Amino acid sequence: MNTEKIERYISEFYKDTSRLAFDKWRYEDGCVLLAAEQLFRATGDPKFRDYILTYADSYVTSDGEIRTYRPDDFKLDDIQPGRALIFAFCETGEERFRSAVQKLLDQLDRQPRTVSGNYWHKKIYPNQVWLDGLFMAQPFRMAWDTRFGKRDSYLDICNQFENVRSNMRDPETGLYYHGFDESKSVFWADPKTGLSKNFWLRAIGWYLMSLADTIEEMDRSVYDFMRPLQDIYKDALRSLVRFADPDTGMFYQVVNLPELSGNYLETSGSAMTAASIFKAARLRLILEEKYVPLAEKILNSLIDRRIVEKQGRPVLTGTCSVAGLGPNPGRRDGSAEYYLSEPVADDDNKGAAALFMAYSQYLLYLKFHDGERRSKS
Repeated sequence: MNTEKIERYISEFYKDTSRLAFDKWRYEDGCVLLAAEQLFRATGDPKFRDYILTYADSYVTSDGEIRTYRPDDFKLDDIQPGRALIFAFCETGEERFRSAVQKLLDQLDRQPRTVSGNYWHKKIYPNQVWLDGLFMAQPFRMAWDTRFGKRDSYLDICNQFENVRSNMRDPETGLYYHGFDESKSVFWADPKTGLSKNFWLRAIGWYLMSLADTIEEMDRSVYDFMRPLQDIYKDALRSLVRFADPDTGMFYQVVNLPELSGNYLETSGSAMTAASIFKAARLRLILEEKYVPLAEKILNSLIDRRIVEKQGRPVLTGTCSVAGLGPNPGRRDGSAEYYLSEPVADDDNKGAAALFMAYSQYLLYLKFHDGERRSKS
């Protein structure tokens, strides 16, 4: 593995906070911060800790308000940066960070839900569940409840994952559709199933990471809650890896249609898959000899093929800039052509963060193995 190449890119990316938006509370930055937290745990380098605290300090006022955050929008995306606030509270003990976290928890307490019990993805998307939303909300809830709560969210978290498996998994391929409209009325949804039309890679990547992250944050003694999530993760991973590109290990933007004109091997979702595999192997959720070689192949491919030199600096290529469903009738219709029409970006925060998470989870996996060898010697 070309560690020098990726570590140079990490150093360039985190040299300052210019990649973050300090005028809008947004999940894209939350992903960069989560990657910084994982790099801090993998390397011990305090610059990553300081990076997160700089951001948290800039957004959270002395009385625990979060600048620019609008709770009544009911956006699950806005919950995700809360993981950085949990980190800030654990590192500093400052009550303002606890208060800020509580505001995000209060949003989830009021978040509209489908009849079957899942959070709406956003207020403007009534009755809709997106795979993305599980990553945005559930690991945050699990982390806070395990560390500072009464474990009373565990059942609800697990039920939401199980609902997604029941409603959004394709029985033929085992892949998960991007979105589900329980009312079956929105223009992009199948009128019989409520499902969107295709399997978008990054949505599945969010889903795999949400499962691995939620399990990691769970109290490991509560086996009755952990085992169902482990089974869901293993099944989702097993279904996805059948579509891996044999040369690179990566996955296509529209997962199951590699021959479709314009389809391409996408960076962020491939990195998310690798990150989840390294974590799941470290947590003993999967057979490492079966899946870790694929994760290593993906990570090597991303470093070798997708970090390129442009104007004298490293740049990450090949990330889908954005994709969604609706809200209004138009081109965000969930078609394969739609997913292939979105721009492919360089140095996208979501792609970079996913790559850094994959690399940090790789380092943590190696540490886990080294510790095991020492304990047996």
